[in-house]
Amino acid sequence: MKIVVCDPVSPKGIALLQQRPEFQVDVIGKKLSEAELLPRVRDAVALVVRSETKVNRAVMEAATGLRVVGRAGVGVDNVDVETATARGVVVMNTPAGNTISTAELTFSMLMSLARRIPQAHASMKAGEWNRKAFSGTELNGKTLGILGMGRIGSEVARRARVFGMRVLAYDPYLSQARAQAMEVEVASLDKVYAEADFITVHMPMTDETRGMINASAIAKMKKGVRILNCARGGIVVEADLFAGLQSGQVGGAALDVYETEPPPADFPLRGLPQVIMTPHLGASTDEAQENVGIEVAEAITAFLLQGEVRNAVNLPALDAKTYAHLRPYLLLGEKIGRLLGQLAPKQLDRVLVTYGGKARELPATDPVTRAILRGLLTPSAGAELNDVNVRAVATNRGMVVEEKRSDEPVTFNEWLHVAVFSNGEKTSAGGTFFGSPDNPRIVRVFSTATEIPINGTLLLVRNKDRPGIVGHLGTLLGRHQVNIASMTLSRDHAGGQALTVLNLDSAPPEEALDELRSDPDISNVRVVRL
Repeated sequence: MKIVVCDPVSPKGIALLQQRPEFQVDVIGKKLSEAELLPRVRDAVALVVRSETKVNRAVMEAATGLRVVGRAGVGVDNVDVETATARGVVVMNTPAGNTISTAELTFSMLMSLARRIPQAHASMKAGEWNRKAFSGTELNGKTLGILGMGRIGSEVARRARVFGMRVLAYDPYLSQARAQAMEVEVASLDKVYAEADFITVHMPMTDETRGMINASAIAKMKKGVRILNCARGGIVVEADLFAGLQSGQVGGAALDVYETEPPPADFPLRGLPQVIMTPHLGASTDEAQENVGIEVAEAITAFLLQGEVRNAVNLPALDAKTYAHLRPYLLLGEKIGRLLGQLAPKQLDRVLVTYGGKARELPATDPVTRAILRGLLTPSAGAELNDVNVRAVATNRGMVVEEKRSDEPVTFNEWLHVAVFSNGEKTSAGGTFFGSPDNPRIVRVFSTATEIPINGTLLLVRNKDRPGIVGHLGTLLGRHQVNIASMTLSRDHAGGQALTVLNLDSAPPEEALDELRSDPDISNVRVVRL
């Protein structure tokens, strides 16, 4: 089996592949153009890449026997995952290899900001001796706000505690028990902004985090705050950061990532002496590169020789026969998870998945549970989340995941029910199939019977059961050019409370939602994108 190592990878990782007699390893020693690369990959079953080589449709069509692409690193932006999935090619990454290196870079940046080390160094190199100009501050007793308590944020917190810092942790998915074990305080964003002397970002790039450190957030921060970003460019709005530094609201910044990489020559932050910049060095240590090289080599070996899938970003770890049997449940489970991920509180401590009716007889429930968790966590976890690591992500957030095959009688032939808990508060949804596995439906939300197709945009409202409410909803949405595809209503009793669920062709504008919320007979207005 031919494995092509397209980009520079740790020699130890290459050696692991070369020592297997089953493999023929072709190591490309320099960057090739696409035209030069295509003949080299023609009979490859595996490709190993970092960030330079683009594994696009043309490359995969040339490599007709390709089975796996291993990315020595986290991001897979250089791999056409959609095409890979369509062609049955597994794409794997190595999300754990750079944890320590990025945490250590962050802490180095933190110390450099506190003691102005780069500025003092530059002054000395220029022949100066100006001790008074570089007075700093101690970390001991200061407050560090950490936005995101995943693998890297947790390592930064551990180091900060050793230096005597108080740590405020903002992470909507961090449980209180996990926070106590790490000796950090769970805090709201506003509390972090108001009290932190230093703020460091360790969150994935998602719709929720893009541009979150903006002018509005900076205005809420403690005057003179120092901001660090070694996570993803775009989480910090650079123009707003520049303005904050110019006004003195922000006392300093340390950046390893940028909205555009490399940043242009006229990048405004370059000219500010209180800004420390590095060229995306988070994973640039000998140890990190060795770790990801070894990790990707081991993952490819396990896949090609044992059929084991590690850190796959596009396919569940299933054999073909089992996958075909479970596929309808995987889709239904993911959609139920996605629904609850937008309805339930973010800080969850328990997930209970119940399999009833014929669902009790599934050959494996773990893949379905993982699909549920992926739907539940994807909005917050971003691109690093996959079917292999989703349980670890849930555990890291302090979530207990339980599965139950129930013997209790159910109304439907198959029954998949998910309940999530947050500080004793329960949010639940259940689903089944109508007629065939190709017709899945969500049939229970908030313990209320319903019938929801599992696609598109949903509008869920609690409303008083009164004459004219359906017409009112339709007229209001029509006035805002929102078309209703289908509608489900259910009530507890005549004149009581009802749950109305609308499948919409487009998301309603905020003006429409505000108008709904102003109606005294309507409450709990929620928009969900499945």
